[in-house]
Amino acid sequence: MMRHFLSCDWGTSSLRLRLAEVRDGRIIAEVRSAEGVAPVYEKWRRSGLGDDQKAGFYLDVIRQKSMELEKHTAQPLKGLTLVLSGMASSSIGFIDLPYASMPFRLDGAGMITALIAAGNGFEHDALIISGAKTDDDVMRGEETQLIGCVAQGRHVKDELFIFPGTHSKHIMVKDNYAVGLKTFMTGEVFSILAQHSILKNTIQSADFDANAFKRGVCDSASGDLLHLIFRARTNGLFDQCTEAENYHYLSGLLIGSELSGLASANVDKINLVCGNELRQPYQIALDMLSGGQKLEVFSADQADDATIKGQLAILKHLKIVS
Repeated sequence: MMRHFLSCDWGTSSLRLRLAEVRDGRIIAEVRSAEGVAPVYEKWRRSGLGDDQKAGFYLDVIRQKSMELEKHTAQPLKGLTLVLSGMASSSIGFIDLPYASMPFRLDGAGMITALIAAGNGFEHDALIISGAKTDDDVMRGEETQLIGCVAQGRHVKDELFIFPGTHSKHIMVKDNYAVGLKTFMTGEVFSILAQHSILKNTIQSADFDANAFKRGVCDSASGDLLHLIFRARTNGLFDQCTEAENYHYLSGLLIGSELSGLASANVDKINLVCGNELRQPYQIALDMLSGGQKLEVFSADQADDATIKGQLAILKHLKIVS
């Protein structure tokens, strides 16, 4: 009986490989890398290797990281099943899998997966988990994280799960089915405005300023986002706030706009699932903008563990582990 497995969360710009216990998903050791799917894809494209060598090129990156992980643990990892979620199954990943269609059950069923048997210098069976889609939206990685959020068997009647990030995901769950999805480009738009627009000279990254952030959230309520973004410019021109305050004012505008529809959301509970960096601003904005729904904020450890627990639920559904 397999006691451990390798968990890989392979995003666009980063890779995280962890050794975890099958029994409860406990993390034993991990390695992190900036070798996300996008830079690895560019390396493969420039390498001149054919499509038939693409999977091996990507798996070699994992092989090198597993060797690092093996040094950390001082125990052999040969033969352990590897589970990959995130962008590994995308068009720029090493295998392009179709999206699972929503709605899907949150017990691990309904996911589209592919199993690559060990061989050709790679000593692990690799299970790749695809993403999910609606008619007009997609996600890769968050579906597995969502499954992990409810992997303890609780019944979810009418709840919204929010996963902040570069492309924030809002996932509607009804009776343990994921039934709706909206993506908000909040993080990417903020980055573009802060680094490449006229606003770059009027804002400066600094420690979180709750008051400036709240002003941005309040102003976002007018709904005129494209006009309000320019206010970050005039804030600087008219010396109405410092560059540091303006940074968090702009953040409040964008996050407030993302969350503007929550007051009328027909849900009993809102779940915020993210790491420490985004938790405080999103929690403040949710407290200001939600319509009285119960709010549950996942801890950084809970959010971090959700991917592994989701992968484990899918492994168990497929009877790869018990």
